[in-house]
Amino acid sequence: MNASSNSGHWLVKFAPFRTSWTDIVRRGIFTLRGVRSPAARKHLSEMLCGDTVLFYHSQKELAVVGVMQVAREAYPDPTSADPKWLTCDFIPVKTFAQPVPLDKIKTDVRLMSLALIHQPRLAVMSVTNEQFQVIVGKSEKLP
Repeated sequence: MNASSNSGHWLVKFAPFRTSWTDIVRRGIFTLRGVRSPAARKHLSEMLCGDTVLFYHSQKELAVVGVMQVAREAYPDPTSADPKWLTCDFIPVKTFAQPVPLDKIKTDVRLMSLALIHQPRLAVMSVTNEQFQVIVGKSEKLP
C-alpha cells in the first residue's frame, strides 16, 4: 500500500507538443522524461504498479484527457546523468470521451484542494480517490 494517503491515484502533466495522449495510445506506453522537481520525484517514488494516473495536457489545451496505469515503478530517468531523478512507465487505459478542462476543474468545490490548482508548475501530484472519481465523472458528462 502507498505510504501516502492518495489510495494509488495520481495526476501527471505533460506538454502535448512533446508527447500527446494520442502518441501514448498509439505507442501503448509512456515514459515520463525530464522531471526535475523534488516534490514530483517524491510522488514518482511512491507510485506502485497498477496505480491509476490522470494524464493532463499542460501548456496547451490544459485538460485531463485520459487515464493511465503505472506499468513500471520508479527508476533513474535516462535523460539525466544524476540517478536521483526518477521516472516511471505508464500504459494508457482510458481515453476520455470529453476532456476535462482546467477551468471546469477550478470551478468544482470538490476539487479546490487539488495540487493542479495550487501548485500549477508541479508535473506529478497525488490525487485523492474522490478527486479522481470527480474528474473521471466529468469526462463522461456532456459539456
